[in-house]
Amino acid sequence: MTDERRRFLAASAALGIGSLVPIWGHAADKKKTEAKKDEEEVGAAEDLMREHGVLNRILLIYEEGLRRLTAKEDVPPDAFHKPALLVRKFVEDYHEKLEENFIFPEFEKKKKLVDLVKVLREQHQAGRRVTDVILRNAVPDQFRKEDARKELVASCRAFIRMYRPHEAREDTVLFPALRKVLSAKDIKELGERFEKEEDKLFGEGGFEKVVEQVAGFEKKLGINDLDQFTPKLAK
Repeated sequence: MTDERRRFLAASAALGIGSLVPIWGHAADKKKTEAKKDEEEVGAAEDLMREHGVLNRILLIYEEGLRRLTAKEDVPPDAFHKPALLVRKFVEDYHEKLEENFIFPEFEKKKKLVDLVKVLREQHQAGRRVTDVILRNAVPDQFRKEDARKELVASCRAFIRMYRPHEAREDTVLFPALRKVLSAKDIKELGERFEKEEDKLFGEGGFEKVVEQVAGFEKKLGINDLDQFTPKLAK
């Protein structure tokens, strides 16, 4: 120990402030932890928008299944059934319920974007009916029937056609307007509530688990390499 260090400790003891030194360290550590937590927190709108990313990837899976059916290539019914089950559990029974229970009512109470919210609600209901049809027909016994496959194809196309503009309107119109109907504090609390709901239904890191599941579907269909979607134009 250096003489300078000894003099500092002696002076600290004499003044009765030696015990404060560790507290300063703890306070600094606490601030770092809180700052890291703030960085990791996902806001309510951002949370919903990244879940739209999951939905978009499922729409790509549906599209690949449809492409293979049209080209008369081999495609198992699970290529539709498993993604549809995830749509039911993650998109319809979780994501859309958050919108219906916590987002839409705030706009309706403030009489903001009520016409848009009305259509979005109706489309949620329509989407659930379409998913019922996909699930019913994407099983081995039904999938072998030509009429059932045609119904499945029509349902998948209808689902894709509706949800692309649906989520685009939410991402570019509804969610950006959330700050006009809720305070920053309320939005922060809403984001925390969404995280708790996600953990309760899917466990810790639920979103990441869902993304891994979708990636697994993509890999089985051979559409997991992002570069394959890059246009290869003649030079």
